[in-house]
Amino acid sequence: MKTPIRESQLAPTALPAAVVDQLKFKLTIAYDGTGYQGWQVQKIGTGVQEKIESALAKLFPSQPRVHGSSRTDTGVHALGLVAHFAVPRAECKLSVGRLLIAINAWLPEDIRVLAVRRVALGFHARFDATGKQYRYFVWNHPAHNPLLRSHAWQVRRKLDFPAMRAAARHFVGRLDFRSLRANPDYDTASTVRTLTRCDLRRSGSLITFVIEGDGFLYKMCRGIVGTLVQVGEGKLPPDAIPAILAHRDRRVAGMTAPAQGLVLWKVFYRGKEELEVRS
Repeated sequence: MKTPIRESQLAPTALPAAVVDQLKFKLTIAYDGTGYQGWQVQKIGTGVQEKIESALAKLFPSQPRVHGSSRTDTGVHALGLVAHFAVPRAECKLSVGRLLIAINAWLPEDIRVLAVRRVALGFHARFDATGKQYRYFVWNHPAHNPLLRSHAWQVRRKLDFPAMRAAARHFVGRLDFRSLRANPDYDTASTVRTLTRCDLRRSGSLITFVIEGDGFLYKMCRGIVGTLVQVGEGKLPPDAIPAILAHRDRRVAGMTAPAQGLVLWKVFYRGKEELEVRS
């Protein structure tokens, strides 16, 4: 069986004429995920992707599909999700700056396109991504901060911050994260991922988890945070992480942290100068 060839694997001269006569745009998108069933178009409920596509349909007769860099779960937020779409050149009458304004004019207030860039026709928001950064926010105080009620997980019990930082270091590296995968049927390929960063910062009662890597399993970030919080509560020792990962069994790791504290912060790409083109 032949392996299908993606558009980004083709040289520009090999692209079909209909594709060459298109313009492709990269979007950087932020949204409050509280009222959405994640990024992807849903059969039941509303995904952020649906709202973006509806806005583009107001601007382009071809009603372009939007392809995202990542999926986010129900209630998860984003500050830097990346997506792309392509339209026939003849349909695009707006400059990049005016296109940004026009898209946002058709979006609800909890979704905003932060940047629009022209990119090479071979660019793909998902397949060309080299890594992602997620941030998770915990409000560690007996009384929740009302300004963060939809954007941070309240943990009332005082957490052992040094213990959590010590434990977090064990998640950095190329490791098998099967023990942090929430649904064993969701990811069928390898469960090995490389984390280059798993840091914790504290500012008063607010604890920020910064997790960066080349890819993430289903609810993996939330599993890492839940496990580290249980270390902070004294339910797990900091040096338990290697054994948890070695078991390759979700039942031995800590809890899955709630969705509302998680933000897709940034998506990384290689060769920005080669991907983007002058408008």
